[in-house]
Amino acid sequence: MQLKHLRTLLSPQDGAAKVTCMAWSQNNAKFAVCTVDRVVLLYDEHGERRDKFSTKPADMKYGRKSYMVKGMAFSPDSTKIAIGQTDNIIYVYKIGEDWGDKKVICNKFIQTSAVTCLQWPAEYIIVFGLAEGKVRLANTKTNKSSTIYGTESYVVSLTTNCSGKGILSGHADGTIVRYFFDDEGSGESQGKLVNHPCPPYALAWATNSIMAAGCDRRIIAYGKEGHVLQTFDYSRDPQEREFTTAVASPGGQSVVLGSYDRLRVFNWSPQRSIWEEAKPKEIANLYTITALAWKRDGSRLCVGTLCGGVEQFDCCLRRSIYKNKFELTYVGPSQVIVKNLSSGTRVVLKSHYGYEVEEVKILGKERYLVAHTSDTLLLGDLNTNRLSEIAWLGSGGNEKYFFENENVCMIFNAGELTLVEYGNNDTLGSVRTEFMNPHLISVRINERCQRGTEDNKKLAYLVDIKTVAIVDLIGGYNIGTVSHESRVDWLELNETGHKLLFRDRKLRLHLYDIESCSKIMILNFCSYVQWVPGSDVLVAQNRNSLCVWYNIEAPERVTMFTIRVCWTPGALRCGVELISWSHEETLKAELSRSLKARSLRPAWCFSALGQVAKARFLHETNEIADRVSREYGGEGTDFYQVRARLAMLEKNYKLAEMIFLEQNAVEEAMGMYQELHRWDECIVVAEAKGHPALENLRRSYYQWLMDTQQEERAGELQESQGDGLAAISLYLKAGLPAKAARLVLSREELLANTELVEHITAALIKGELYERAGDLFEKIHNPQQALECYRKGNAFMKVVTVAMGVYVPAQGIAGYPSSVPPQLAMKCMRPEDVSVLYITQAQEMEKQGKYREAERLYVTVEEPDLAITMYKKHKLYDDMIRLVGKHHPDLLSDTHLHLGKELEAEGRLQEAEYHYLEAQEWKATVNMYRASGLWEEAYRVARTQGGANAHKHVAYLWAKSLGGEAAVRLLTKLGLLEASVDHAADNCNFEFAFELSRLAVNHKTPRSNSNTYGCDLDPDRRGKLEEAEAEFIRAGKPKEAVLMFVHNQDWEAAQRVAEAHDPDSVAEVLVGQARRALEEKDFQKAEGLLLRAQRPGLALSYYKEAGLWSDALRICKDYVPGQLEALQEEYEREATKKGARGVEGLVEQARHWEQAGEYSRAVDCYLKVRDSGNSGLMEKCWMKAAELSIKFLPPQRNIEVVLAVGPQLIGIGKHNAAAELYLNLDLVKEAIDAFIEGEEWNKAKRVAKELDPRYEDYVDQCYKEFLKNQGKVDSLVGVDVVAALDLYVEQGQWDKCIETATKQPVPFAPLPLTFSSSYNFNIYKRIFTDMVSSPGTNCAEAYHSWADLRDVLFNLCENLVKSSEANSPAHEEFKTMLLIAHYYATRSAAQSVKQLETVAARLSISLLRHTQLLPVDKAFYEAGIAAKAVGWENMAFIFLNRFLDLTDAIEEGTLDGLDHSDFQDTDIPFEVPLPAKQHVPEAEREEVRDWVLTVSMDQRLEQVLPRDERGAYEASLVAASTGVRALPCLITGYPILRNKIEFKRPGKAANKDNWNKFLMAIKFLSSSSICSQTSHSPVCQDVLKFISQWCGGLPSTSFSFQ
Repeated sequence: MQLKHLRTLLSPQDGAAKVTCMAWSQNNAKFAVCTVDRVVLLYDEHGERRDKFSTKPADMKYGRKSYMVKGMAFSPDSTKIAIGQTDNIIYVYKIGEDWGDKKVICNKFIQTSAVTCLQWPAEYIIVFGLAEGKVRLANTKTNKSSTIYGTESYVVSLTTNCSGKGILSGHADGTIVRYFFDDEGSGESQGKLVNHPCPPYALAWATNSIMAAGCDRRIIAYGKEGHVLQTFDYSRDPQEREFTTAVASPGGQSVVLGSYDRLRVFNWSPQRSIWEEAKPKEIANLYTITALAWKRDGSRLCVGTLCGGVEQFDCCLRRSIYKNKFELTYVGPSQVIVKNLSSGTRVVLKSHYGYEVEEVKILGKERYLVAHTSDTLLLGDLNTNRLSEIAWLGSGGNEKYFFENENVCMIFNAGELTLVEYGNNDTLGSVRTEFMNPHLISVRINERCQRGTEDNKKLAYLVDIKTVAIVDLIGGYNIGTVSHESRVDWLELNETGHKLLFRDRKLRLHLYDIESCSKIMILNFCSYVQWVPGSDVLVAQNRNSLCVWYNIEAPERVTMFTIRVCWTPGALRCGVELISWSHEETLKAELSRSLKARSLRPAWCFSALGQVAKARFLHETNEIADRVSREYGGEGTDFYQVRARLAMLEKNYKLAEMIFLEQNAVEEAMGMYQELHRWDECIVVAEAKGHPALENLRRSYYQWLMDTQQEERAGELQESQGDGLAAISLYLKAGLPAKAARLVLSREELLANTELVEHITAALIKGELYERAGDLFEKIHNPQQALECYRKGNAFMKVVTVAMGVYVPAQGIAGYPSSVPPQLAMKCMRPEDVSVLYITQAQEMEKQGKYREAERLYVTVEEPDLAITMYKKHKLYDDMIRLVGKHHPDLLSDTHLHLGKELEAEGRLQEAEYHYLEAQEWKATVNMYRASGLWEEAYRVARTQGGANAHKHVAYLWAKSLGGEAAVRLLTKLGLLEASVDHAADNCNFEFAFELSRLAVNHKTPRSNSNTYGCDLDPDRRGKLEEAEAEFIRAGKPKEAVLMFVHNQDWEAAQRVAEAHDPDSVAEVLVGQARRALEEKDFQKAEGLLLRAQRPGLALSYYKEAGLWSDALRICKDYVPGQLEALQEEYEREATKKGARGVEGLVEQARHWEQAGEYSRAVDCYLKVRDSGNSGLMEKCWMKAAELSIKFLPPQRNIEVVLAVGPQLIGIGKHNAAAELYLNLDLVKEAIDAFIEGEEWNKAKRVAKELDPRYEDYVDQCYKEFLKNQGKVDSLVGVDVVAALDLYVEQGQWDKCIETATKQPVPFAPLPLTFSSSYNFNIYKRIFTDMVSSPGTNCAEAYHSWADLRDVLFNLCENLVKSSEANSPAHEEFKTMLLIAHYYATRSAAQSVKQLETVAARLSISLLRHTQLLPVDKAFYEAGIAAKAVGWENMAFIFLNRFLDLTDAIEEGTLDGLDHSDFQDTDIPFEVPLPAKQHVPEAEREEVRDWVLTVSMDQRLEQVLPRDERGAYEASLVAASTGVRALPCLITGYPILRNKIEFKRPGKAANKDNWNKFLMAIKFLSSSSICSQTSHSPVCQDVLKFISQWCGGLPSTSFSFQ
């Protein structure tokens, strides 16, 4: 494949302006580019820019430049674009099908980290990678996202295979992971595929392999299971840079990788099965390539660059012109684009198996494509774009193709006919025949599909000259054979494939019925015959007659016409004379044409068909049309009555109604429906037009229903009109108790009618509707009857649910499976259902942390393993061991061992020891402590748990790890020194034995020597070390000779022998010599020897033991720099232990680093100086650290050091020094904070004023807070009188508050200056906030508190109306507060009256629309509890479930995770303040949680908010569908939809039913109080007094309480 530059789509800029991502649409019509400025540019397929749109951030408060676009992809239908952004969100934009369509966001998916890459492989499925390492899936249909798999490494690249059914992700640690949605039968593995040497930023999935590349400048091709196929190494090429991106061609045969100024192209060679590199495309000044996108048809490649340029390249192997009409572009070995040069239409011909396309032909009137590959045949229809690929072995090009059938290609080859259906990749069928004439073959493929028939594919062909075979192509079997006495010369199946027509050479036409296998001759001397398209009508010519069979099922009924041919000058005219009378089909066809043409003359058709009523109706319509034509002229058929009647004749009554209503003929439209007894439509018309006879119509309709005994419909009518009792009576009369029960269950007021409920339940039981009767009994809290009915109705799940309430009414669902006897559950449910029930509940208990309850549930259903797994997951190992010991005692030891290993890996060594010892594995414990360097613990365990010598062996190993004097001291302390020397000598560890002997036990040395040198060559006896040396070397034991000289401290001889005969011992000689030097305190000589021995670590250890830390640090820096940081920390710890001496050492070391130019290390040392007794030294060192960092270190390090030093200076009281330090780096805010903390208020104000005036308000606010916290109210008055007044209020000093307020200037004169009408709005807001947040206010006793708040706010609002603040935002806010206070006061009043409990509940629910001013958790809790108390369980469940979500959000500190789906299309706000604390105690929260869990298991509840006649939530003031806002009722807060009572003040109204209910309750209580000489309704009367005052008086119909 070659790349040829076509055009520049987007010109590059002078600087960096990276093209972040690009994408082609699936239909090849659109190309999208996203630039660094987050704008998406849209181009057409010709490269012309047609549109653009800007992306948006996840949150506007962070600004439009707070994110980058990292991924972009088109949807499969090319109408949407998905955009992945670094601000943790994916947006899906609907861009439409046409240019310029409005761009709207149709989906968004919020994530937990930045989106790094994105693909859209299939409909509804978006796959994307995250910075946290997860690869996730977003479903645009459900608007939810889920994790496919997770890793711990940043996702750097993501790609799909050619079919889009598999994905590959590349990660920053080099991991490449594969995942299949459908492996298409390949059997390839999923999961981690390979570890690439570097992050695979360039990743492509071709047909035969995977190619990956990155910053190491190597391209590696991996096989299907991750093995390396090929490697292309450019790391030695100085011109090559890192590879940044890669893309595979749509056919998967080519891969292009982008780097710097260069595109590398690789093509797959099928013959050699390897990748071949084409000539790279080098473009000077292109700079780094950041994005690649390949057009879906493979013809174009677009390249995006770092400088913002987009270049377009043409991709092809070769191009040719076919017959000057078509252009053939080979974009890959297996893909060809065929373009019609005249129309511009294109078809992509592609081998799905990857075979190379050898030749393309266009045949069949230049409509059909034929192409060959080595193993397949490609066919296609250019008009319909249907393509097929079938297996086809080479036949030398002898095939003959016939394209007469638009659905099927017929291929003849070597006496065999093969059928291929366009668009299908399998052959349709294959038969043997020698007759290649298309007139002797008939194929029908799903033409005129019959109802109930999925596929209908049939073939008729000649087996021999006299035999016709009919084949079912779907099943592949013969369904008929016709043997004829003469040669057959034409045949054709009808479109449904049920009839076969054929003609023999004697011109006789025969019809064969395939189902009945019957044959009949229907015509002689047949010269022409054809099935009429789209029907089973047959037309044939017999000499001078034209024969038509309208009904082929009755072939004897033929209509014949005489054909007469007349010649006229210049034209041929055929006349047809009707021979036989028109039949029914002709009449119907004529009638259909007449009605469509609005002709009124075919009444005779109806008469001829015997449809007298229709004929008369049409006759009357004719008369109307004639009359209108006579009276007004013109066409009478255009008159509205005529048009309406014709619509009625066609039964299109809606059209007739529309015609009538257009002319305002309402009566006629209603009359039409009444005449047809379509009363519902009639009433709808009357309601829409406000007809005065509406009520009469309803009564007439009801009466008609009753007269015709349609009680069910009459009941539905009464129900829709709100008359529940009448509806129930009718339902029962109609024998429909289930409908009556449904209505009662939906209305709380009907449930209170005990007699009615009993009547319904009796009817349900009589009709054996036991389950519905049980629902009703349960609703009225009769569990015993409910249990009995559920049992009879076999509703066993409900039996268990009700039994739960009977056995444990207080616990709720939280404990019910364990409290309900299992035998009851087993009796009522299948064992597997019991297990599912108990296990599900146990999992809920586990989520709540109630592990013991969960364990009981698991054990009850004999699933102890699940309990064991639960305890292991939560690391409750004691409980886990308890259960294993109880249920699996044979596995107890293995479990202890497994837990010991896990705890050891986690570093919990003490716990691991316990489990190892329980498993009788003391050696594992010792090894664990040894590996961790805890030798004391290892020795302890060996001594207590091991055998007699175990602890000795551990002591020996411990001493060996220490070495030197430390080993001797240890062994002496343990009393094991001599035993260790013996053990070392016995195990040939002579060096260690010598060391121990020399340092402590001289009398052991001779034995060691004798063991070493043997009795024959004892140099002490012979005095001839040289002879001993010669003997040792001759015996091949130079090591012993070296040790001999080492023992005698003859270092020169020892080194000589080692260098000559045992080079491995040279280092040991040098080490021994160094130890001798160290004993003599010659550290310089020892250091040199150890360095020669390449043992800098030992030198480091010796310097540390000697306390020479500066030399140790020097050695570490020069020879083992990797340990420098750890050594520095160890030194600092030692210095800390030494106190003041250690601090001096730190300072000394810091000065040493400073002199050596190691300023960063010097700064670190100075910062670590801590001496509580010398603050001057600390200040000096810290200031020195800051000074060095400012002078010598990078700016970022400067800031880090100063930000570390500043708080430390402030901590020792050096506020001014800290502030000056901050000001050196222009850290104005930090300097101000330092002055503030030191109470240097004047300096803080001066800095803010001179350096950054933005902080002046900040300083003032801090000063006010300081005065307020100190209680200096008198000083605060001069700064902030509002804050001072607030403080007086908090302290309860109301007199002082009012006195201070009186002294202040009044901002608006009309207000009398009293406490209740002060201009100090903050005080009122504070009082309101405190009141609504107070506990214990949801009761009747709180009325007076709410009434006082209400009255204060009322007086304030009345005064504000008269001031300049009228209608200001503050005024509007106080009006809302007044409304809330009124609701609260009215609720408390209603709570004191039993009859008004539903009013109180509605008020609690109405308050939810004001949660922006109320504690949101408290409001939802009160609304849910109120709804539950009155039996509105649907709303109670939703509100209390929201309350639980809110409590979780308060604990998490954010409301971002809340799901608002339950409250869509309501006026309950989503954006509300997050409460700082929980307003509901823990006990009540637990009760709510238990109840919600109970209800969530109950399938009877429809967990949606109830809706009213608007289709909106019943408590919402705004109807979502129309946007119309209703007035709230003063009594309940619910919207007023009808029966409105208006007050004198505008905007104040009440629902008539609720108002009367409130008044009646007061009347009832008043009459009761007269009888009992007590008063029970003063609070309700007070509510009415306030409403009268607030609303300008009460309505005239109201109750007088005077």
